[in-house]
Amino acid sequence: MKIVRTDLELETPFVDQTLREKGHDLVLLPDGVSEKILMKEMEDCEILLMCYTPITKKIIDSAKRLKAIVKYGVGIDAIDIPAANAKGIVVVNIPEYAEETVAEGAFAMLIALAKKLPVLQKQMNSKAWVWPSREWLGLDIAEKTLGIIGCGKIGSSMARMAGLGFRAKVIGYDPSKTKEDLAKRGIQKYDDLTEMLKECDFISVHAVLNQETKHLISTKEFSAMKKSAIIINSARGALIDEMALVDALEKKLIAGAGLDVYSQEPLNNMDHPLKKLYEMDNVILLPHLTFYTHEAMHRLELETMERITEVMENRPVTIKSKDPRLQNQPKINI
Repeated sequence: MKIVRTDLELETPFVDQTLREKGHDLVLLPDGVSEKILMKEMEDCEILLMCYTPITKKIIDSAKRLKAIVKYGVGIDAIDIPAANAKGIVVVNIPEYAEETVAEGAFAMLIALAKKLPVLQKQMNSKAWVWPSREWLGLDIAEKTLGIIGCGKIGSSMARMAGLGFRAKVIGYDPSKTKEDLAKRGIQKYDDLTEMLKECDFISVHAVLNQETKHLISTKEFSAMKKSAIIINSARGALIDEMALVDALEKKLIAGAGLDVYSQEPLNNMDHPLKKLYEMDNVILLPHLTFYTHEAMHRLELETMERITEVMENRPVTIKSKDPRLQNQPKINI
């Protein structure tokens, strides 16, 4: 089979080696590959492995033999799923490999900002020592209120760490979950997002990005937050109106932000719309890597190979995601 894997910068040595040892023609393409080049490679491709590269209708229509698109990761927003399904092409992702991992990364950002670790480290690097003046006062997490937006598996892991681990009060907003569902996870349900945000010392975003949740947090929501509030986003950049976030930080409407995801990636400090964030001491910027641990990547590669094998053997493809966009898909083209 000819298999194309985009985004070669995200190394998957086990997948690559296994496919080559089995005699398959594996073509690796970089992040940012042009649509024209990808379309050319797709003409005789049977399985497409992708992570970040946009897979447009034009690209899908150029693929004459394609059976499946395997997203080796979680988010499927970059794939034109209706166009794929219309051609009998199944789309599958790997949704569970880093649930605990991402929650740990989000919690690490929360702790770092609450304790002012980034700015303290900056001062240590430049001045070698910091004396305990009031500007360096941090915050306890114990007995504070953490608001979770999106209370699925990652959000629930975050809630457990904060509640059972740090004795924080955990409240949550998730229209798809009942009061009883969230109570089992140690989360008090709020039906109104703005009302919840008014109560929060910390906010952690874990919702799925779709048309209903894009810019879920914007100017109105930032205005409702405490001036001491810290917001963390390790889900999808577009869940937050990012320019409204910059404005809220500049106007000191909130106290800080930890970000691992952005609407426009990669981030840069030259001409990116969010370049001002690099100058702010109360902001942590990570390069979309809260998922990136030895253990999580091992799980990702193993499950990616499981999905590839199902496609190769013309077996039903296992869809673990509950995302409605991946339900009721066609069978594999044989």
